[in-house]
Amino acid sequence: MYPQHGTRDLIGYGRRPPDPKWPGGARVALNFVLNVEEGSEYAVEHGDGFSEASLTEMSDSPFPRGSRDLAAESMFEYGSRVGVWRILDLFAARGLPLTAFACAMVLERMPDLATALCDAGHDVCCHGWRWVEHWKLTEDEERDHIARAVESLRRTMGAAPDGWYCRYGPSVNTRRLVVEHGGFLYDSDAYNDELPYYVMVAGAPRLVVPYTLANNDVKFHRGNIGTASEFESLLRDALDMLRAEGERAPKMMSVGMHARLLGHPARAAGLARFLDYAKSCGDVWICRRVELARHWLATHPPVA
Repeated sequence: MYPQHGTRDLIGYGRRPPDPKWPGGARVALNFVLNVEEGSEYAVEHGDGFSEASLTEMSDSPFPRGSRDLAAESMFEYGSRVGVWRILDLFAARGLPLTAFACAMVLERMPDLATALCDAGHDVCCHGWRWVEHWKLTEDEERDHIARAVESLRRTMGAAPDGWYCRYGPSVNTRRLVVEHGGFLYDSDAYNDELPYYVMVAGAPRLVVPYTLANNDVKFHRGNIGTASEFESLLRDALDMLRAEGERAPKMMSVGMHARLLGHPARAAGLARFLDYAKSCGDVWICRRVELARHWLATHPPVA
């Protein structure tokens, strides 16, 4: 009934998506994702031999391998020192939830952030032990990264994470190893739908809650958009389209955020306006990702 993990499914739900039956009859389930990565990226201090510069104000580092790129490091530090607190404050002021895609190493280095996420009731989806490309790891290395990440988050957050999401994309082994480790309700290593779905992994159905790079502040880095108003407009258009379609076929919407990008004042202003708009829509369920996953598991349980 469900596609096998590792095989491509080009059809999905097709023209007959299931009714998700979102709480309150909502037409859209809206989940905000804050990627918590700063401090776990590739860096000379970690023995990687270079400084990560992607998803900053620069496209890549001009420094040769073996040299520290202090500018790139500093741009990451802006996210952890300033940007993350601005974004958390915007959500707190409006009483809205978010999901942290958190690299475990970051919360070890930033205990105040771990406390703030816990106190605010935000949920954590594990973004790996470190911000690395999982497809470059051997199977044993990846298995170790998963185990270390879970144990670390158990210490810093007081509970194991409910979900899993790799940096950029998984290896061919990731989903199987996540299932093998156990304890996860879902993974978000997919971009191919606007509703959760199941795949078969090791003979059992596995819940996938897709993510997106479309409604995402990475567009600032890539130069697709340049102002807060453009970002706000992008998100409003997506939400309004889904609300209109939601009269007959409700869907979900994810919004991706990075503190070192969206945390700057001239960009965060667009986020603030969109939060106010989304909150004013009576047909939108703004939820944590774990709530979305639990709702789907309860409303559309997998067929054994």
